Amino acid sequence: MSKKTGIVKDKRYLQHSAGFAHPESPERLAAIYEMLENPAMAWKFTEIEPREATHEEIATIHSPAYIDFIAATAGKDCVFLDPDTATSPETYAIAKLAVGGLCNAVDSVVAGKVDNAFAFVRPPGHHAERDSAAGFCIFNNVAIAAMHAILRHGIKRVLIVDWDLHHGNGTQHIFYDDPRVLYFSTHQYPYYPGTGDMEESGRGQGEGYTINVPIRSGAGNSEYVKIFRNVLQPAALAYKPEIILLSAGFDIYYQDPLGGMRVTPDGFAALTRILLNIADSCCAGKMAAVLEGGYHISGLTKSVKCVLEEMLNETHCPEEILAAFTQSANDETNRLISHVTNKVNQFWKLG
Repeated sequence: MSKKTGIVKDKRYLQHSAGFAHPESPERLAAIYEMLENPAMAWKFTEIEPREATHEEIATIHSPAYIDFIAATAGKDCVFLDPDTATSPETYAIAKLAVGGLCNAVDSVVAGKVDNAFAFVRPPGHHAERDSAAGFCIFNNVAIAAMHAILRHGIKRVLIVDWDLHHGNGTQHIFYDDPRVLYFSTHQYPYYPGTGDMEESGRGQGEGYTINVPIRSGAGNSEYVKIFRNVLQPAALAYKPEIILLSAGFDIYYQDPLGGMRVTPDGFAALTRILLNIADSCCAGKMAAVLEGGYHISGLTKSVKCVLEEMLNETHCPEEILAAFTQSANDETNRLISHVTNKVNQFWKLG
């Protein structure tokens, strides 16, 4: 049965510039939008209008001083926030629009207006800390949206899954002692930003609510699918999220210039199916994704298309394919899964 998938897209997102020849370029979204606006695709989606998030919404995650600092960049040609992250005159407004776009996607999913949603926004967010920008990110879109789900909709359990090449240090730190959010990340390690060791598992009331799977360069579809099936799926089914949020970075694509992973568009479809299966089991299919990284533009576009076709249920990666991927994972991945499982089993019984 087909699903109703919402998308957030707005040409204003193209206005943010991180600088000449920067990998996080407007061309990334322009290519995705061109694919979405193709007559063969355009009719399939429910468009969700974005809005600028309020200062109060952003302040549920970021410090008022940091928000004021970013606000002060408005209208200025270029302000460097860290060696990789800069603003343009429009960045403050567009960063608020990115947050608000994802929050509106969450609203639509929670209200049942759509089954699931994907917010195609920029700048990305998962590296942004409470009081600092990092790694191309200004405001932490997924963290603010998770808090929006908790405060606006009374949701008690949010699962954030982050399959970006780079560890979402900001998201992890923001919720490190908060059991209302289970944060699960696969990421190339060691690599930027240097966080995400499997021993990082939360603190205080949040102990056990951070699950890191640090992966060496070279992993592909089989390795990722086995990790999602053997670690994420049982932990998520034990946690029983009321909504799933996905930090969807496509820099694990096999030709990405910033990464060393080997995931193909079919692999992204398989990972998406695992998440949709968890959502169907736990929260009536409620899932919202937001774009993070991904810098091979044609690969990004092909992979996004495969993810969306899975979300629409146009394609449905079958159990036999998922099982075949799982069976062909390499020995190094099996050892990694064993180590992570031993760690996670202190908090969640993965079986």
